[in-house]
Amino acid sequence: MNTKIRTLLTMILASLLLLLAACGGSSAAGDNTASGGTITIGSKNFTENILLAHMIADLIEDKTDLSVVRKVNLGGSNVAWGALKNNEIQLYPDYTGTIVANYYQQETGTSEETLTKTKELVEKDGLEFLAPFGFNNTYTLAVTKETAEKYHLKTFSDLAKVSQGLVLGVEFEFLDREDGYPGIKKLYGMNFKDAKGMDHGIMYRSISEGETDVTNAYSTDAQIEAHNLAILDDDKQFFPPYDAGTVIRKDTLDQYPELKEVINQLGGTISEEDMQKLNGQVDIEGLKEEDVARDFLIEKGLISG
Repeated sequence: MNTKIRTLLTMILASLLLLLAACGGSSAAGDNTASGGTITIGSKNFTENILLAHMIADLIEDKTDLSVVRKVNLGGSNVAWGALKNNEIQLYPDYTGTIVANYYQQETGTSEETLTKTKELVEKDGLEFLAPFGFNNTYTLAVTKETAEKYHLKTFSDLAKVSQGLVLGVEFEFLDREDGYPGIKKLYGMNFKDAKGMDHGIMYRSISEGETDVTNAYSTDAQIEAHNLAILDDDKQFFPPYDAGTVIRKDTLDQYPELKEVINQLGGTISEEDMQKLNGQVDIEGLKEEDVARDFLIEKGLISG
């Protein structure tokens, strides 16, 4: 009887050990899956930045075993920047001029100088700016061609002379950023009859319908041509270079070092003409940002179809 009990206990113990081993194996497998990890990519609240965020996400999903959460259309620059520093997102696309002039209130320079300063500044905050995508999306000011002809406008200086009789309609954050309206006002002496803040998409409708006379625009924005606008020359070179690239947390790169090589595959692959075309596919043709982004990566051979 004792022998039978001992045998039974031995069998039970063996079964328990097997069960624990299986659980341990399952846990290890789960850890391996989790070791792939999850990262969150954000974007600002305009088409181009959303497109770029989807490109980065698609690349990461295609080239790594990481899971990607996409928090696009978060808001303006300061919202996205705050989310990155608070670790609510781990990376997002941004622009050198915005980082240097807006976040750190430092002087910019040439594209190369501003890129170098960007890398140095963000490093102090535990961040890294990766390889630029290849285009400079600088700010500019635009008017309708009728307004340009009526007031003989070719440059920002020309606009300053007649600004007191015109209405400025720009993105909300442009009204307050030092590399936006406040800075232009100081340098050029512009003093508009009224300055209105609005969403990016509404700006073009407002100027087309005559509700505003002047708007800010991006050099890669397809809406410029679609709305038959005239771009004015920044003759005192107020606006800094805005070379686009990925800004990412260093602790994220430490945890997933493969990300740097993967994301840097986008380096130098997007021209201003490319970006204007991609923006137009969304803003004018009505295609979805995620579809346009993916198709571009496939066309460039960066991901498989």
